[in-house]
Amino acid sequence: MKRYPFLELGGINARYARQLRNAATRVIDSGRYIGGEENRDFERNLSAFIGAGCEAVGCGNGYDALFLILRAYMELGRLTTGDEVIIPANTFIATVLSVVNAGLKPILVDPDPDTMNLSGEIAARALTPRTRAVITVHLYGSPAWDEEMLHLATDKGIFVIEDAAQAIGASALNAGISGGFSVGSLGHAAAFSFYPTKNLGALGDGGAVASSDTELCRTVRQIANYGSDTRNHYRYLGVNSRLDSIHAAMLSDKLKDLPETNNRRRQRATLYGSLIDNPLVRTPYNPGSVWHQYVVRIGSGRRDDFRNYMASNGVETDIHYPVPPHRQPCLSYLTHAPLSLTEALASEIVSLPISDCTSLDDVIEISAMINNFK
Repeated sequence: MKRYPFLELGGINARYARQLRNAATRVIDSGRYIGGEENRDFERNLSAFIGAGCEAVGCGNGYDALFLILRAYMELGRLTTGDEVIIPANTFIATVLSVVNAGLKPILVDPDPDTMNLSGEIAARALTPRTRAVITVHLYGSPAWDEEMLHLATDKGIFVIEDAAQAIGASALNAGISGGFSVGSLGHAAAFSFYPTKNLGALGDGGAVASSDTELCRTVRQIANYGSDTRNHYRYLGVNSRLDSIHAAMLSDKLKDLPETNNRRRQRATLYGSLIDNPLVRTPYNPGSVWHQYVVRIGSGRRDDFRNYMASNGVETDIHYPVPPHRQPCLSYLTHAPLSLTEALASEIVSLPISDCTSLDDVIEISAMINNFK
């Protein structure tokens, strides 16, 4: 029986084998393994890729990127302990942990039922006098941005932070939305992840902060380096969160191919959308997405049946995410409004193969299997 893997990182990175080996050799020969020219080059390249005058600051991972943004805002006096931060409840737990660990209060809300993303209208309804920020999560690679979110960012005095961990290269304009260009340049600051499974993945952990706010970026850079702005002098109670030079070098090479990588994912998503025709399977509506995941919803309580059926036909699937953050033991103390949609999504969603290890022929065959599911 033919096997349809959900993801094979070895196969994906094989296409970059020569570039990655050359990048590793450059770093080894340089003798600079923390910081240095490779890091500066990658930050410049990423800044140019995002555009809109944004500066990029490399860090240890996507969680750290969010945490560093929040900590920097607090050090600059723009946020204070206990301030409320609105977050979509169906996000990955790292989004919520960054807020809690910064000493802020997460306010969890249900997403939009069509996009599975936070909308500006939903965020606006959740505002209270204590609200100081919104983290808009570009879930599965789809831009979570609209006119009302722009209004919050520009007219309401609310810091809008993009969790762009899954959406590098996505464009709000591609989604027919005004107020920005590339994801990462839409709000006041953005967090990126280069975890190996991401569209732009390192061979280990990595992340970055992006913002056109130079004071914020300078503060982020200092906090990420133990709080130091001058060698042996520590201005802030900082952390150690630096992007290793070897990852920076490899990411610079892979960044050149990212537009084509994202286009290949769009081709697969478009093909899925045109071929899947089963009343039990709801395909996603994600204009402008770079399709980090292709997530369908299985109705009538049939998700387990669907996954078992797909597995019996050699198709690996996954769930992002089966247990929402508010149901995790470490966050059970959080108070929140009813999150019925988040609960429903957690019981219905299934991620289908969409990476470069899934060919267009694979998509056609997988879609035919889905249409035969009863």
